[in-house]
Amino acid sequence: MSNTKLPENAMRPLRPGEEYEPLMPAKANPKEVTAWSLCLGLLMAVIFSAATAYLGLKVGQVFEAAIPITIIAVGLASALKRKDSLGENVMIQSIGACSGMIVAGAIFTLPALYILQSKFPTENISVNFFEVFMSSLLGGVLGILFLIPFRKYFVKEKHGEYPFPEATASTQVLISGEGEGSQAKPLVIASLIGGLYDFCVATFGTWAENFTSSFCAWGEAASMKTKLFFSCNTSAALLGMGYIVGLKYAAIMCAGSVLVWWVVVPALALLFPDMEVVNGVTAAMASPGQIFQFAKSIGIGGIAMAGLIGVWNSRAVIKSSFGLIGQAFGKNASADRTERTQRDISMKVVVLGIFLSFMATALFFYLDVMALQSQPLLYSVVALVIVFVIAFLFTTVAANAIAIVGSNPVSGMTLMTLIMASLIMAAIGLNGTGGMVAALIMGGVVCTALSSAGAFVTDLKIGYWLGSTPAKQQTFKFLGILVSAATAAGVIMLLNEVYGFTETNSDVMAAPQARAMAGVIEPLMNGGMSSQTWMLYGIGAVISLVLNYCGISSLAFALGMFIPLQLNLPLLVGGAVNWFVGSRSKDEKVNLARVERGTLLSSGFIAGGALLGVVSTALTFFGCDWLIQGGEWSTSTYGQLLSLACYLLLICYLIRATRK
Repeated sequence: MSNTKLPENAMRPLRPGEEYEPLMPAKANPKEVTAWSLCLGLLMAVIFSAATAYLGLKVGQVFEAAIPITIIAVGLASALKRKDSLGENVMIQSIGACSGMIVAGAIFTLPALYILQSKFPTENISVNFFEVFMSSLLGGVLGILFLIPFRKYFVKEKHGEYPFPEATASTQVLISGEGEGSQAKPLVIASLIGGLYDFCVATFGTWAENFTSSFCAWGEAASMKTKLFFSCNTSAALLGMGYIVGLKYAAIMCAGSVLVWWVVVPALALLFPDMEVVNGVTAAMASPGQIFQFAKSIGIGGIAMAGLIGVWNSRAVIKSSFGLIGQAFGKNASADRTERTQRDISMKVVVLGIFLSFMATALFFYLDVMALQSQPLLYSVVALVIVFVIAFLFTTVAANAIAIVGSNPVSGMTLMTLIMASLIMAAIGLNGTGGMVAALIMGGVVCTALSSAGAFVTDLKIGYWLGSTPAKQQTFKFLGILVSAATAAGVIMLLNEVYGFTETNSDVMAAPQARAMAGVIEPLMNGGMSSQTWMLYGIGAVISLVLNYCGISSLAFALGMFIPLQLNLPLLVGGAVNWFVGSRSKDEKVNLARVERGTLLSSGFIAGGALLGVVSTALTFFGCDWLIQGGEWSTSTYGQLLSLACYLLLICYLIRATRK
């Protein structure tokens, strides 16, 4: 394929009457589903499901598998000299990426079952492979089915309005494998620079991962006294992510983070010094990070309200999705003549799939989850309604978040689901440990559904840009979900056998999200949540309402309130670099060319960081400890100052490289 560059109108809104023509035109018949793409995609799903589950449960961070899988697919196709492999590589990426989305849904909730089992040994709490597997499988299937009717809205009708940072990075990698295009060399160079930069930090601890206000003794003392804390992650991957997100959304997210970290956290310590914020520690004695763990409930309330606002604002889209279903079953339904690049799975098949998923979930709840309860039928029906309503309504929210900033607030939305499920189930008589188990499994299904929907919109956007067949992506996504769900369930059970998910071994097997979920539902099922937490939820909801009235993205702001400061500030830095390189020339064409080149380089930062992040994880898994001075150097004053200096050099490189 000679054209190895996306069309000029790929990243901007289309003008009236203008059409987007992908690299693989609609009239073409590219190789997509082959024995090679299926086998390699499934192999990637197994490998990365295991790796992602281990890392996520060990240290609480889930790396995005889609980009490393894309790089591997492109590399193997090049090494084996497979011609016209673009369609195959998209399919490999789409199937393999099931690993990250299924694992994220599973490990955020289901290990909490083991934690409850260890905390209440006298209660009849059983955890088996079937429960963990079915929760992940049903959630993944529902997420895909619920998203399909919205595909055209997010990837075509909103063309150019959303940055899709992860989809952008993966697309650039896929294009680089097509011939000797002008984009391949700078992408490879940027990938090497960004990958080695982040690899040195993760593997050797050559400098600090974050530059903080506690880089010296007086700074740490000032932070503890004033509760004002500064922290910025200096990784190349996050700098690249911020560049692609752009200044607008990055600034909104950062504003939300600043509100919580620099206003709410100090205010809580000043106004309520004796209030307990975490494990018996009062606000006056707590660190800013500990107070944030309490204060981020504002973000959860904000995300919940932003989600409801998003559902209301998307009512026309939701209505049109029902219209598509009605047309499929109407008297005038005819053969699908839609062009290949816009052809989805038949709406009849989607409806049938949702019905079968509904029945399977009902049986799962009735015969397994609620089987030993006093009113299994009532509890199963209520649980089924909660799961399906929340999963359907918040599918658009998850997709929206990924499209805007590449970050899915799935943990925040799952916490909201757990709270609602716990309150409703307790109200109808299911409480105690039985209620906790039921709420966690319901949360696991919803969490996986939202994680899957958010991740899949990235795959579909990649396919839209390049010209894949959506129906083929959708069909074989279910096979990837099946394999990933089985792998994730097996890894979770294996890690429990080896390490054990208990209250006392959080240093060995962190599972921070699952522990947080268990901590949220226990008071709800045994008496209720504190009034302070409800107040913070309410404040977050009000903030989202006010922002929406002012025409500001409430979801982006709420994400900023929920995500730690060190992960938001680098997005602002990257967004500022994007603005800077795109505004230096009086010639608008030059500015656009520079921004486009910066997008290519930023994609390289993300790709290199993701790929070598997997390598670093593998070294950790096999017990390689190469940290300088056991990691103490990287957190020292000199380690943090070196981190800042290297970060500034990286920014200078990105700016200079865009001007070529």
